[in-house]
Amino acid sequence: MERRTYCVYNQTRECFLSLGVTPADTSFARLKGFIGRLKLGPDEGLWVVPSSGVHTLGVLFPLDLIYLDENYRVIHLIEYFPTFRIAPLRIQAASVLELPPHAIYSSQTQIGDRLLICAAEEMETRLREAPSRGEDQEAQAAEEAAMDKSKSGAGSD
Repeated sequence: MERRTYCVYNQTRECFLSLGVTPADTSFARLKGFIGRLKLGPDEGLWVVPSSGVHTLGVLFPLDLIYLDENYRVIHLIEYFPTFRIAPLRIQAASVLELPPHAIYSSQTQIGDRLLICAAEEMETRLREAPSRGEDQEAQAAEEAAMDKSKSGAGSD
């Protein structure tokens, strides 16, 4: 059986975070994670889905953790998460990416960034369909303005 792998692209920063992320989408795969691995390659990672938190109990190397909502928007980041720890839960998270250390720093990924996760064969098509950086920022600004308006309107009665 061939192992599925996905590419992770930060649409906001226009850069790749990984070209070899493996989904952990079964109970066993989520439980096992990186337990028993001696090292993690520079372009490897694990996409734990569904998940609102992970652990590194039995993992022998630190990880960068990226928590994503259901729209693949970054909602929480942890750089260089140590071994033998339980990461915080984020109820809003739909999935968590476990990547090699410095992946967050080198890609300059930040909270609010939108990621694209798909098979390499689909990447070109999906990038063509995706909004450009400017369009994505305009949509996010409009979304925030609508939320601000609804908050201020609710309190003015």
